Amino acid sequence: MRPRYFIPVHGEYRQLFRHAALAHTVGTVSGEIFLIEDGQPIEFTDDTAHRRDPVTAGRVCVDSGSLEEIEELVIRDRQHLSEDGVVVPIIAIDKHTGRLESQPEIVTRGFMPSENGQEFDRGRAGSHSQDRGAIESGEKTDWGVIKEKIRVDLRRYPQETNFEAAI
Repeated sequence: MRPRYFIPVHGEYRQLFRHAALAHTVGTVSGEIFLIEDGQPIEFTDDTAHRRDPVTAGRVCVDSGSLEEIEELVIRDRQHLSEDGVVVPIIAIDKHTGRLESQPEIVTRGFMPSENGQEFDRGRAGSHSQDRGAIESGEKTDWGVIKEKIRVDLRRYPQETNFEAAI
């Protein structure tokens, strides 16, 4: 079998080059050998083949369970989460008294205990807020103020407990 054209298509560029060189050395190709990269189209006619202008090509990320392309913003958010981790507090607050109704739950992703093995104290943030008592009467219905106080309280706990973002 002596194909008229040979186009290696699988592997890194150096592997494509070696495959093309092997085909040339062995002499199995009667015509031209094309060494191309992603996005480089080849147009075949009845008696010729030639390179066309490059087209946009690249990787497309698809979410599992869907065949739709993922937007760049979603990919960037996932990259940040994978590098920095996330701490999500789940806190039930009585809207009339401003007191915690139960012990808060803290969900973390992307964090590991530090070298000394100290565990993240999930109850510390809630008990600290409970020790302060009910949120001041003028602020107990202002959810923006309540959220900000919780953020401020929780912001220091990963550092105080020597947690490091997973690498």
